[in-house]
Amino acid sequence: MSEALYIVWVILGALIGYNLVLPIILFIAYKILPKKKGLKYLSGNEPDYAIIVTAYEQTHTLKPAINSLLKINYKNYLIYVVADKCDISSLHFEDKRVVLLRPEQPLQSNTRSHFYAIQRFKRDHQYLTIIDSDNLVHPEYLNELNTCFQKEYEAVQGVRKAKNIDTTYACLDAVQDIYYHFYDREILFALGSSATLAGSGMAFTTKLYRDCLEHLDITGAGFDKVLQIEILKRRKRIAFAKHAVVYDEKTSQSQQLVKQRARWFYTWFKYAGSGAKLLVRGILNLNWNQFLFALLFLRPPLFLIGIMSLVFLISNFFISVFLVLCWLIAFVIFFIAVFLALLHSKAEAKIYKSLAGIPVFIYYQVLSLLKIRKANKISVATQHYHNKTIDELN
Repeated sequence: MSEALYIVWVILGALIGYNLVLPIILFIAYKILPKKKGLKYLSGNEPDYAIIVTAYEQTHTLKPAINSLLKINYKNYLIYVVADKCDISSLHFEDKRVVLLRPEQPLQSNTRSHFYAIQRFKRDHQYLTIIDSDNLVHPEYLNELNTCFQKEYEAVQGVRKAKNIDTTYACLDAVQDIYYHFYDREILFALGSSATLAGSGMAFTTKLYRDCLEHLDITGAGFDKVLQIEILKRRKRIAFAKHAVVYDEKTSQSQQLVKQRARWFYTWFKYAGSGAKLLVRGILNLNWNQFLFALLFLRPPLFLIGIMSLVFLISNFFISVFLVLCWLIAFVIFFIAVFLALLHSKAEAKIYKSLAGIPVFIYYQVLSLLKIRKANKISVATQHYHNKTIDELN
């Protein structure tokens, strides 16, 4: 290999490989920073919330979801259930806090469902929070969100914990969530940037949400990516409320995993350009929030990082022993980062045991990658299989 090609090869490898070591760099910075004391919500006049629950085609998880919301330790809220393309003949909610909405025509879009609810608000809600139909919510959820809103943040992301870890796929899906919650949310926010949004378990001032998305018509997966870019463009920070817990269903079947990941990979490729623009904006504005957030936003899905890194590692056996050593060290550092996240979250033993299933998990994600061109046509929503109640989790 010529010297010029070698330099290009090293640069390409560095652009991929730095993603393996970045988490540890962020972790060290996080540990060095002085820790701020967590605040409790100063109870008094409760801010008014709209809780928007979106369902598409499936309704069997709605009742447990709504029951968990009705058990929230809070009074000043209304629940808006948008049942898009659903049979609601068996859905009956006697509680007056629940407003059941069924669009006349299929919306087939998260944001269309959200604004369908917003346009039918019963009163002028100060905040709105978005919940999926398969989610269960901790009783202190709104109070924990308020700890951030009382500090004048306008956007907050809570924690999505696993509702089910009954299969290896579900456990490994939970591992990925634990990783993202620690590095992309808790640490990123602690370092002065913004927590990444997770699609549900997030809340905003109603004004900010409308300002960011009301002028856009977003179809397919990835509305949360558009939303966070719009928030960051306005130089606002997304807070992380690590005790505002929503229980989310993890993918437990291979077919479910393939379809979901195909949509996720598609959205990364679709919105990577927006992340690049935000990175440039952050550099030009000397805005740490925008810059650091864009670095994480641009990072490929963990699966792709692993595959590409493995390709570079194997290829370097024919190029440079030194580069092989560098890649091996990078892999070790990355695995340490994953275990640190698991330790921090106090993960159950079955989560650790599931790591042996990573090769099979990767295989199905390769299948997802092959379906990426048809990702938005596969399905608008993930199929749900678990119908637990909040009492079974507490």
